[in-house]
Amino acid sequence: MNKASILLVEDNPSDVKLTQRAFAKCNIANELVVAEDGQEALDILFGENPKELPAVVLLDLKLPRVNGLEVLRRIRDDKRTHLLPVVVMTTSKEEQDLVESYRLGANSYVRKPVNFAEFVAAVAHLGVYWLVMNEAPPSPR
Repeated sequence: MNKASILLVEDNPSDVKLTQRAFAKCNIANELVVAEDGQEALDILFGENPKELPAVVLLDLKLPRVNGLEVLRRIRDDKRTHLLPVVVMTTSKEEQDLVESYRLGANSYVRKPVNFAEFVAAVAHLGVYWLVMNEAPPSPR
């Protein structure tokens, strides 16, 4: 069986490497597709030759070109992706970001831990839940 990919939307190269290391440490073998800004994420999901939908989107909020909240809005507004699991992973401690993320349809909101061990633990929990335990709806594509 082909493992579904994970779309990581993250503009900070250090956080991308940290996520890759955490996934490796947690034995999460799903392909990690990285979009470095919101527009790239939208191109991956809705471009001319869109691939199979990822199992889950890990979405930062503070992104260049198109911010994370707008990416989330567009994901929820499109019938092909409106059921796609989206986990907001951000360093933002702003209550309005939390509330707006859920208002726009985020499935989960996780503040990125600064400590590597805590980050690995958070990624492990996310991986187990979204890739193993969660039963996603069938893809409309």
